[in-house]
Amino acid sequence: MTGSTPEPFTADDYRARMARAVRAAEDAGLAGILVAPGPDLVWLTGYTPAVTERLTLLVLAAGQDPVLVVPALEAPDVAHAAGAPALTLRDWTDGKDPYAATAALLDATGRFAVSDNAWALHLLALQRALPRSSYVSLTEGLPMLRAVKDAAELARLAAAGAAADATYEEIRKVPFGGRRESDVAGDLADLLRRFGHSQVDFTIVASGPNGANPHHEAGDRVIEHGDMVVLDFGGLVHGYGSDTSRTVHVGEPDAEQRRVHDIVREAQEAGFRAVRPGAACQDVDRAARAVITGAGYGEYFIHRTGHGIGVTTHEPPYMIEGEERPLVPGMCFSVEPGVYLPGRFGVRIEDIVTVTEDGGRRLNNTTRELVIVD
Repeated sequence: MTGSTPEPFTADDYRARMARAVRAAEDAGLAGILVAPGPDLVWLTGYTPAVTERLTLLVLAAGQDPVLVVPALEAPDVAHAAGAPALTLRDWTDGKDPYAATAALLDATGRFAVSDNAWALHLLALQRALPRSSYVSLTEGLPMLRAVKDAAELARLAAAGAAADATYEEIRKVPFGGRRESDVAGDLADLLRRFGHSQVDFTIVASGPNGANPHHEAGDRVIEHGDMVVLDFGGLVHGYGSDTSRTVHVGEPDAEQRRVHDIVREAQEAGFRAVRPGAACQDVDRAARAVITGAGYGEYFIHRTGHGIGVTTHEPPYMIEGEERPLVPGMCFSVEPGVYLPGRFGVRIEDIVTVTEDGGRRLNNTTRELVIVD
């Protein structure tokens, strides 16, 4: 375990988040926000219910207290959530119509943002109950709701980054050559947990030609001497995400392998140096992409340069061409350019970065040089 355990979020923290969400909805011309079980509900209330066909829904709207519609048999569980004192409960029993009860809380002609992972079953039933209402996904309607992190959130993300860094320092010591990708992926998962991850979300180990697939699932391929190996791993620490990538080589690399790694490292540095308040998200992508394109590998950089991170490992903002939203202090996101040569190898280098008052700060600090492993 790395670092100390942070103080838990309080009811006042969750009350402030819900008030902030209501203000954001008003500013966006929305009547309110409807939040189903998932990361948005956890962030807003601290409550993690079982996900079933029974309706659980947080209703946030101006001029009324936050209301959590919850099955009666699960209502006692809400009391254990840190945000419970900030909530008014409306429980419903089996055999009753939860949608009618929820509709009574809503503007019948309003437009609402709905959390992205709400079940179609529930949303369609609400539409039938309120046929003149309309809905937009939360990511579309309020994409920046969770994007700017406060000091307590930044501390958790820093702890997650440190835990991922400790994992990388240890995985470099294990043998790679002659072992299956899945064996090394298992080592990564064990190390992530050892260093404080409560949840492991992904352990990509992509060796040799598999490295040309950015989201390769670790499999039975035996890692060979001479392979580039892309490592991309992360999960949750204290409820907040880690996500880092490094590319190692089994034995001494050839000239092109070293050159491509150097290009990606320079691109990653250029993307990081583009981070500053007021810059557009796309500026980070452009800076990293310019290095790779200038070196003649532009067609092999096949994904965006970065994604936001918080209570989930992928969330807005996105570092991609066309995203003109300005960077704001407290935003956290990955900077992860890559080059993927089909049938041969791939290279990716990724850090989580937070925007500061005068630039950016890395939350991953292991070497970005090409590391030789056995």
